[in-house]
Amino acid sequence: MTATVKYDEIEVGLQIPAVDYPVRRVDLVMYAGASGDFNAIHWNERHAKAVGLPDVIAHGMFTMAQGGRFVTDWAGDPGAVLDYGVRFSSMVVVPDDDNGAVISVSGVVEEKLDDNRVVISLTARSGDSRVLSKARATVRLA
Repeated sequence: MTATVKYDEIEVGLQIPAVDYPVRRVDLVMYAGASGDFNAIHWNERHAKAVGLPDVIAHGMFTMAQGGRFVTDWAGDPGAVLDYGVRFSSMVVVPDDDNGAVISVSGVVEEKLDDNRVVISLTARSGDSRVLSKARATVRLA
């Protein structure tokens, strides 16, 4: 766990460096078990291609969770996140190889609010595609 970020040490415009989150098909199978979403497009290449997808794709909520993980790791406290929302803008295609895919998440502090709150704008990419848009989190810092 990272050190807790202090509100007084944060400035608007602060760039939060990117973190890469690897995604392999086994991660999607484990997520399916945890979430109950066993749609075959998330684990079966033949089925995914039959419905017009390029390959197996990550669950949207799995992708969103990586953005949430980025924020909680940065803040140093999972309970610090007060609000978090995204729009899904592209798929995370997960090939069946040792490398899988990577979701790269970075952020910038957009606003400082009262009561030790900050608004963070996130960028999440996989390959050449932005996979989350309008991704923002409001976080209460120490």
